[in-house]
Amino acid sequence: MSKEAVLAVLKRAMEDIDFYGQLAHDYATALKNYDLTPEETIAIGTGDVRWIESHIGDKVDQQLMEKVFIPLLSREQW
Repeated sequence: MSKEAVLAVLKRAMEDIDFYGQLAHDYATALKNYDLTPEETIAIGTGDVRWIESHIGDKVDQQLMEKVFIPLLSREQW
């Protein structure tokens, strides 16, 4: 498990709207080229902030919450 890989994905999602869109729509495809464990992939894709915070050993900063997690958790899934 890699804290750096998780943080790299989250940073990219915050900075790259196209990547964020793919992550929100089909996270498995968006994350397939990253060296993530299945648990990391699911946590990122589902916006599991608690798991991510426990994994990285720190709180997710406010900017990341506002730009990635809140929109990710607010999306409608049909």
